[in-house]
Amino acid sequence: MKVILLQDIKTLGKKGDVVDVSEGYARNMILPKKLGVEASKKNLNDLKLQRQHADKVAQENLEAAQAMAKKIETWLVETKIKAGEGGKTFGSVSSKEICSAVKAQYNETIDKKKVHLEEPIRALGTYEVKVKLHPSVTAVMRVHVSGE
Repeated sequence: MKVILLQDIKTLGKKGDVVDVSEGYARNMILPKKLGVEASKKNLNDLKLQRQHADKVAQENLEAAQAMAKKIETWLVETKIKAGEGGKTFGSVSSKEICSAVKAQYNETIDKKKVHLEEPIRALGTYEVKVKLHPSVTAVMRVHVSGE
């Protein structure tokens, strides 16, 4: 009996896969626990439509991330940090502070988890910071750190 899986099943396959199982296993295990549905023409068509919709949404997300990356690469984000004599800084600039500066200056929201700093910025100057917007889209944002 052919069954479309509604959830990942370790021994059978992933969600959306069409698998062939014995009729007893399907009737007693998969169908009652709502782990899958019978692979009828209607259900196969519904699966096809769901996959098309998911592909369309994924493409829209990719295009939005690419557009945002083009915007981000033109920005120069200004942040301030307390500094003493000789450029000695007190503290550091973290991804959270960079995101709040972006919100204040450009009125755009970036999740702090998407901003990748190898280590917190502890000196004055201009730095290039990577922002991972999508698994296949990474933008480089310039951050200028000045002293107060």
